[in-house]
Amino acid sequence: MSNKPKDAINNSFVYKAPDKLKPYLQLSRFDRPIGFWLLGIPCLMGQALGRIGVGFSFYDLFLVILWFIGAVAMRGAGCTINDLADKDFDAKVERTAQRPLPSGAVTTKQAYMWLGAQLFVGLIVLLLLPKVAQIVALWSIPMFVAYPFMKRITWWPQAWLGMTFNWGVLVGYAAVASQLTPATFLFWLGGIFWTLGYDTIYAMSDVQDDALIGVKSTARKFGDNAPSWVKGFYIATMICFMFAIFLAAEGSFATLAALPFAALFGLSLKKQYDALVAGETDFTKLFRQNKNAGLLMTGAIVCVVLVSWIIF
Repeated sequence: MSNKPKDAINNSFVYKAPDKLKPYLQLSRFDRPIGFWLLGIPCLMGQALGRIGVGFSFYDLFLVILWFIGAVAMRGAGCTINDLADKDFDAKVERTAQRPLPSGAVTTKQAYMWLGAQLFVGLIVLLLLPKVAQIVALWSIPMFVAYPFMKRITWWPQAWLGMTFNWGVLVGYAAVASQLTPATFLFWLGGIFWTLGYDTIYAMSDVQDDALIGVKSTARKFGDNAPSWVKGFYIATMICFMFAIFLAAEGSFATLAALPFAALFGLSLKKQYDALVAGETDFTKLFRQNKNAGLLMTGAIVCVVLVSWIIF
């Protein structure tokens, strides 16, 4: 397959892979790794949030490795489910007609086998987690399976994606703590707002194609007002994230340690909004900026962990 999606990264190893392997890598979006990051980063955030006042241990490094493997496996599985559900729609749109399933590069049976292999890897990761985290993680499976169908029944599939992608906050927290707290759920809510913002931006690039095949999205719902909605979502993100960190730190002045990285996180979100208002049409570029933004917010929580560790 020589086709390359417009949002694929340049010089991806996918396009240098053997022809028999390439379609499977494309099914899992290895040529668009931003999704791996946006699924894995919330796990890191939740893990760090649970370490405030406690500090890190070598076990945390083990968890980081699990989040990386799990994010790759489960995001790939989610994309495979999405393409299986959308194969008939994809065949009708020029931009998606050359995807592995509608183009025939991969059969439906082969796609299901590939899906099973990825879910098996996800199961191994699940079994290596503490029991509380296992139970929390299991609740995300129905959300992953249902997501591809949300864009057919609601104008808010980005909200469902936000609940699903940011479930890692709860799993990450549960992996290092015995129970979830109000701060955890507030941070999860902030993640939902974050996803509503960045995935609305991403969906803006597909408005015409989505309208053609009848797929719904917040970008279509908001229309020309989309930038204003993105701004509102990002403001809500900052409020939820910072207040959640404050609660997790039990009101300690250690919260102040988050401010430098949190300010950079907020600046990154503001730049995305400013670019939209200025007429930027490379929505994929803006969307990808959220990888670094998410790492900045993770860094903000890590700073609070280190300072609170010293204090307590």
